[in-house]
Amino acid sequence: MLKNKLIIMILIMFVMVTAGCTEDEKEPNSENKEQSTEKTAEDIRKESEEDQPASSTEGNTEDISFPSTYQELEALPVGEDAGPVYDYDSDKSTEEQDEELAEHFSDLPFPQDKENPTDQELEKLYREILKRVQLDYQGPETLMKELKFQSLGNPDIEDSRYQFKEQLNVVVLLDASGSMAQRVDGKTKMNAAKDAISNFLSELPEETKVALRVYGHEGTGSDEDKKMSCSSTEKIYGFDSYNAGSFKNSLSQIKPAGWTPTGLALQEAQNDLSSFDGSKNTNIVYLVSDGIETCDTKPVQTAKALYQSNITPIINVLGFDVNGEGQNHLKKIADTVDGIYQTVSDENELTKELEKVHNIADAWQDWKEQGQQSLDLQHVSNELDIFSYITDEESKVVDERTSINFIANALNDYGYISDESRVYLEKKNSDYHDWILSEIDKFEQELEEMNDKGYKEAMKALEEKYELNVKE
Repeated sequence: MLKNKLIIMILIMFVMVTAGCTEDEKEPNSENKEQSTEKTAEDIRKESEEDQPASSTEGNTEDISFPSTYQELEALPVGEDAGPVYDYDSDKSTEEQDEELAEHFSDLPFPQDKENPTDQELEKLYREILKRVQLDYQGPETLMKELKFQSLGNPDIEDSRYQFKEQLNVVVLLDASGSMAQRVDGKTKMNAAKDAISNFLSELPEETKVALRVYGHEGTGSDEDKKMSCSSTEKIYGFDSYNAGSFKNSLSQIKPAGWTPTGLALQEAQNDLSSFDGSKNTNIVYLVSDGIETCDTKPVQTAKALYQSNITPIINVLGFDVNGEGQNHLKKIADTVDGIYQTVSDENELTKELEKVHNIADAWQDWKEQGQQSLDLQHVSNELDIFSYITDEESKVVDERTSINFIANALNDYGYISDESRVYLEKKNSDYHDWILSEIDKFEQELEEMNDKGYKEAMKALEEKYELNVKE
């Protein structure tokens, strides 16, 4: 089982590396730049842009082309209308929701002559619908990060960040801004997060030191309170072993309140962890938020500073019931620190993601008690991780395709497009999502082919296949 897990991790890492850099990632020609240690105006502009929330509506329709690889698909921003287009728990009828759906998408670029549209016009219309409902597809690199995280402590992983040290520390940074008062399944997001985090921490080994820091918990969402709220963050528990009574008492004082200073929380987390040097501590940080940074605390830059410090933490990000813009923003933070990003829609999914640390913590405790450099990670189900990844990606295909078909039907029912145009869009929709499914099938086949190879053997084989020399 361990061999299986390790080989799949390495396979995906190499597959992603071969995709290379996009044009936007390439460095400017150094021959055309003056060498200087001072920041130029361009440097300052780039740093400023780096921390801007990624927009799901950048560019115009003509700039949006269909991806030709899964890496290009993954790079597309999440659409502003991503997610189910029907609320099945709503008291409204399907007909009423259809009418609202047609009205919501009435600003699309419809053909000038509804009865005689050109293929170009319909192509443009489909691309715009797709851009609006685009889901957060995640390439195999996401699974590679997941498997590497779940293999934390294995001596074959050369990155010292992923090696067990004498002490394990887990920090949760919890968004306490006003939007956390919104309800999901009849429960405020804040209360759901509190319960999920409490359950998660209670099951960690006693020797694990845990801490909880909240941010945006003071003031209100008003402009008058912005300055106060954007400077509010507090470590309300730890570092200490989990104690249910003390932890519950600390949490009870927190109510969702103001703005969202994500960068400030990350900056203070670095101060919290400053005495836990990465050479002697395995440090894991979870950032839990339901939206974008609304202050000016530069979360991408501060996350990078924390990641590159001598604390050497593993930083993962969970987006809790977050919209498309928020997903793009939070994923950008995670990508900057080579962390895992996941969107969770409710308390159960949040609990499930947090619980992934339990196996790691148990393995750390075994390692510490036995004093061994090798670990028995058989209890970590590699096959289940792969199955979950493939299933999740396939579900996105089904959901996105279904949403687009619903939109096309609603637009047809309310006279925005003709029957022939609807059929064209549905055919285009089917072909496009069949292509995505075929790409997912390829991933699954590649994983199965490499399943029996050992770690070192797989690395050598992949280096020869791709003619690359990749460091972990």
